[in-house]
Amino acid sequence: MAFSGSTFRLPPQWPFPIQRVPFFYGWVMWGFSTLGFLMSVPGQTMGMAVFADPFITAFDLSRTQLSVAYLFGTIGSAVLLTRAGRLYDRLGARVMLVSSSLLLGLVVGLISGLDLFATWLSTHTNSSPGLTSFSLILVGYFLVRLSGQGVLTNASRNVLLEWFVERRGLVSGVRGVFVSLGFSLAPLGLAFLIDHLGWRGALWALAVAVGLGFSLLCLIFIRDRPEECGVLPDGKAQPNATPQAPVSTDKTAAQARRSPIFWIYATGLSVYALFGTAVTFHIVAIFEEAGRTRAEAFGYFFPQAIVSTLVNITTSWLADFNPLKPFLVAMLVAFSLGAYGLLNLHTYWGYWLLVGGFGAGSGLWGTVSNLAFVRYFGRRHLGEVSGLSASLTVFASAIGPALFSLGSDTFGSYHAAEWLCLGVLICLTAATIMIRQNEPLS
Repeated sequence: MAFSGSTFRLPPQWPFPIQRVPFFYGWVMWGFSTLGFLMSVPGQTMGMAVFADPFITAFDLSRTQLSVAYLFGTIGSAVLLTRAGRLYDRLGARVMLVSSSLLLGLVVGLISGLDLFATWLSTHTNSSPGLTSFSLILVGYFLVRLSGQGVLTNASRNVLLEWFVERRGLVSGVRGVFVSLGFSLAPLGLAFLIDHLGWRGALWALAVAVGLGFSLLCLIFIRDRPEECGVLPDGKAQPNATPQAPVSTDKTAAQARRSPIFWIYATGLSVYALFGTAVTFHIVAIFEEAGRTRAEAFGYFFPQAIVSTLVNITTSWLADFNPLKPFLVAMLVAFSLGAYGLLNLHTYWGYWLLVGGFGAGSGLWGTVSNLAFVRYFGRRHLGEVSGLSASLTVFASAIGPALFSLGSDTFGSYHAAEWLCLGVLICLTAATIMIRQNEPLS
């Protein structure tokens, strides 16, 4: 175990040197990056949403109370993501992946018994059962969102960017195909576990898989940076010389915060997180408002996912040898078209404009979010810079559903919030076109 000041990294040759592997070790990192995203499912919205009804019954809370606890837990986790990114830069991917998966597994296991603890606590302290249950599940949501949707996801994304430069877009896009497929199947798999093991048993199974299984694999196989292991990104070994990192302009998070480029990308990514999460959360109500059925609402996700996957893999490949600015502009234009389709969802063309616009925008979102910050600000402080962006994105995703609910309650329709999002997207598109962006392609 190597120490540097108050930080440490595990020796890169422990428990085995990667030179024993007969191919570029970056592909092992690709596998763990993909698996890390999938292991974050218990901390993602689609993962926790499957447990909503059992939680409502077990904790004796209303759906609104559970949603509010989830909202504040998510916002609380967003506040700490920049600091977590700073830890990634200091401690490396191996320590962060092991610790975040351990924490996620522990928290998921603890949530399985929170209702029992809430009953015991309220009985022995004469506190309100409802307030006790609400407080405990809020803390549970905070920890599961921080460790899963926050730290584990960001560390899994960043570790791949350390090992590839020339093919970053392509490998990220291929990973995105598997992650999209896994995320789309996750609710069905979790429902299967609940049906056969009960909701507590399902949580225990997730806790063991993530907290024990994945963390142990990360401890053994993850390596922080290729240069520490005697190779360069993309597998360019230099056996007779000390490997040097490719030339890049590394910038600190403080420098990134002063850059309009950081804010235009971070805001663009965050607006879709707000808009997309709100639409997903209220999908049935939005479709019913447009005179469409519940079946049509859920059926929307399949063609949208197909468009998203095709666009993501194509644009990720193209982005490897093209400037990123056109992809950001295309993303914002696609979301704007999707927003206009949403406003006209009652029509045939409005529905397919929503599918195409949000599908293409989502695919481009994956490309831009993977490449923007490492390309503009380098690898040295990638954890903190991407963590700052992630905190904004998570915060936006938390307030999106509440904003749409407030708009519906105030104006009697979701259209007010939809128009607001469309206006912001148009302004961002104009700003993106006007702001000059000098960028390296690696």
